[in-house]
Amino acid sequence: MSVPIQMVDLKRQYQHIKSEIDRAIAEVLENCTFIQGPSVKAFAEDLAQYLQVKHVIPCANGTDALQIAMMALDLQPGDEVITPSFTYIATAEVIALLKLKPVFVDVDPKTFCITAETVEAAITKRTKAIVPVHLFGQSVDMEPLLQLAHRYHLHVIEDNAQAIGCDYHFADGKKMKTGTMGTIGCTSFFPSKNLGAYGDGGAIFTHDDALAQKMQMIANHGQSKRYYHDLVGCNSRLDSIQAAVLQVKLRYLDQYIAARRQAADLYDSGFNDIPEITTPYRAPYCGHVFHQYTILVPPKQRESLQQYLFAQGIPTMIYYPVPCHQQKMFNSLPYVAHSLKTTEWLSQHVLSLPMHTELDLEQQNFIIEHVRRFFGK
Repeated sequence: MSVPIQMVDLKRQYQHIKSEIDRAIAEVLENCTFIQGPSVKAFAEDLAQYLQVKHVIPCANGTDALQIAMMALDLQPGDEVITPSFTYIATAEVIALLKLKPVFVDVDPKTFCITAETVEAAITKRTKAIVPVHLFGQSVDMEPLLQLAHRYHLHVIEDNAQAIGCDYHFADGKKMKTGTMGTIGCTSFFPSKNLGAYGDGGAIFTHDDALAQKMQMIANHGQSKRYYHDLVGCNSRLDSIQAAVLQVKLRYLDQYIAARRQAADLYDSGFNDIPEITTPYRAPYCGHVFHQYTILVPPKQRESLQQYLFAQGIPTMIYYPVPCHQQKMFNSLPYVAHSLKTTEWLSQHVLSLPMHTELDLEQQNFIIEHVRRFFGK
């Protein structure tokens, strides 16, 4: 290969927008507004317009976004929060950090996301919130989940770290972006995300004026104005250089999504006659943005496939080999020590292939050729 294959090729992405990025960073360096500078406000306004959400509150990272959201909802120690176990640990970690009770539910075997049915079975009198995770770039089926939350008077905190830009389609034809449908939406701008910074970053979304004001205060030491602290808060700010980078990259987000979908289509066509491979399901109610391209393969072949591809210079990843409810950090909590059959099955079968905006035809054909070769095609 003329260019080494990466899981995410941030260097080539940067090279394509280098002049814009360099100019945006230089502007911050010139005006020296490194914290809460004009680029932060401008990015928040542009993102709010893109998402069609009333308020965007930038913060330091996606984990902080989840924590600030739960703090703003006044959840109390012992309150139950329903979430999937098949997700990155940050989703559950924040729940436990705030002394709340994570209640893990199983996921749909096709979408890898929670459903209204799995959630309803876990609701008790102590349940106060649901945290749906839009995994690998695909939305949870939100309409029935929102109806369920309304019926039980529950908050919905969307973990949208992996699906920014994904459109969800309601039965009446209305369309909304993931992260904007629940009480609060949260996202991460970790560099490998579809909209990634050049360091850490995150944001919180809401249509609620009072919640937005409260979360803005919590993210800035609980200040109503400087040196007047009305709430117990934290220090979680998106710095100006990261905001400047993100403002440039936001202009390309739809283009990046289109490139990911094109790459996913090529993978699909390359693997459709391999019975051992299940390609990603595309739910009819949303537009998959392919943060990851994750196939299902038999466990007995997964490790050998990984090793074979690695020998050809093709990286792969397993997201996630150990689901949350089986992590040691939750060993002391007996209420999470139960079986989630689909989640555990997925952890043994999933394998993610390289997926990014700079994945070219030569690289993809090389990947597809060697996957096919491994399976004798």
